[in-house]
Amino acid sequence: MTPERKPSLTPEEARRLHHEALVIDAQQPPVINGFLYTERMKAAVAEYARQGLGRDEVAPHMAALAAQEIQTSAAARQQYLDLWRRSGVTVACGTFSGAHRSTGAFDRAVESIARAYAFAHALGGDLVICRDAGEIERTHRDRRHGIVLDFQNTTPIGDDLDRVGYFYNLGVRMIQLTYNLRNLVGDGCTEAHQGGLSYFGREMVRCLNASRILVDVSHCSEQVGWDALEVSTAPIVVSHAASKAVCYHDRGKSDELAKAIAGRGGFFGVVIVPGFIAESTEATLDDFARHVEHLVGVMGIDHVGIGTDKAGPGPGTESIVEYPASMPRHRPGSFDWAGFRLEEHRLTPEYHLRGYDTFGDWPNLTVHLARRGFNEGELRKLLGLNFLRVFRDVVG
Repeated sequence: MTPERKPSLTPEEARRLHHEALVIDAQQPPVINGFLYTERMKAAVAEYARQGLGRDEVAPHMAALAAQEIQTSAAARQQYLDLWRRSGVTVACGTFSGAHRSTGAFDRAVESIARAYAFAHALGGDLVICRDAGEIERTHRDRRHGIVLDFQNTTPIGDDLDRVGYFYNLGVRMIQLTYNLRNLVGDGCTEAHQGGLSYFGREMVRCLNASRILVDVSHCSEQVGWDALEVSTAPIVVSHAASKAVCYHDRGKSDELAKAIAGRGGFFGVVIVPGFIAESTEATLDDFARHVEHLVGVMGIDHVGIGTDKAGPGPGTESIVEYPASMPRHRPGSFDWAGFRLEEHRLTPEYHLRGYDTFGDWPNLTVHLARRGFNEGELRKLLGLNFLRVFRDVVG
């Protein structure tokens, strides 16, 4: 792939293709609590700001309030579905456990999964929890929307491997081995000293294989990725990352690892977080496209897709919920379990992505890839067919 290829479709044709095709966002963390921001939720944020709470303290309250709103307010249900419809996305993989301390991680994960089912029930069939490839295909055929439940950390499993099967029965189908920091399984990509999988981590991979859950290494150290490839009997995925060769970032992956993942039948979803894909404070969709093009060159067209990791404006994995600038991320003196160092990892407020403000702008990605020369068949693979293929291979 080269940027000099002629546009394959007009913008209008690309948008029609987008809204007709199977589109899977391989990582859209706030798919439940972050797609809704009602007047009641706005008032709650203002009150929490007045109380001096940090965003990490407010987020669980907002998630609970979003679930209440979706179950009691027709206007909230309409607002939620309208964002999905503007996006043209069929299925999104949502995070139901992520950057949390290990204490209480199990309970938080169960509560979060319960909210996903509450959303699906309240929306009366317009939203489906997808547990196998057939359900993804039916969701697309019926012109509905779906969620794949995933974890971005193994902390809810703790030291009890029996919980892998427990969470499978609750619908979880993709689990990232670590977030940015170290856990019992191995090291994350921003840890001070980065090793690979622990012996417990190797058993975790085997248990995930046995339960037919996708192994995700997006936030993991490079060595954890290599170790997972060695241990896993199934393809592994990078649901959302970028290419270190195009733009260095701790959250990126090397060409060597990407090629090895493809060689085992895996998948790589490209993020649109601005500081991950470009050094400039004003990233563009050209920056996103360069990562896609490069990875297609390294891995082949059948192994690359899109995992935006982003629902709203701002430098990171923002939702559409608007927190005032005065509200700190954490209370002073508390430890940040996300493991990002904001300036070093280009997550300070001046970083933005031009061309995508909210999840509703998802069609712009398809239009831009068509402008860069990807043809209809290639676009369909990038948009959803590649993820569907690995999901079917591993999950069924």
